[in-house]
Amino acid sequence: MTREEFTGIVNGKLKLVRTEYGLTQDKMAAILGISKKTLVESEKGRRSIGWTEAVALASIFSQSSILRDALGEDYNEMVSALALDDVQVVYPSTMGGKVWWREIKKGKGFKIQQNLISNHYRLLDSKDRRLISSFSLKEVEEYLGGIKEYE
Repeated sequence: MTREEFTGIVNGKLKLVRTEYGLTQDKMAAILGISKKTLVESEKGRRSIGWTEAVALASIFSQSSILRDALGEDYNEMVSALALDDVQVVYPSTMGGKVWWREIKKGKGFKIQQNLISNHYRLLDSKDRRLISSFSLKEVEEYLGGIKEYE
């Protein structure tokens, strides 16, 4: 998934999320920091909200059943993978992929997993800390190949 695809999905669910939470267009526009005109145009499909607005909507309304059905239960990690593409960060420990993850490779204290909903990949160390997330398996494998402990 790309930022554009994510934004498109969220944009397509904008009115449904607003309705789910019982918000007027005025209130939703204020929450997202956009004009009512922009919101109306987006809901009618005449324009799209941007990446920032899509992330804000997904974050603020993270309990939305509409967004969870469209993006998966824990789509925040997907948003992080999109936002941090090509950026090196130190991630905290995960639950090890007990839910929503399929193991692709495992060995020498590392494992590569793929998310069942978004299909993005992540590399976990022996303590289930995420080392990298990407939509490219090749990128994750190349990252793993560069780790001295793995060689």
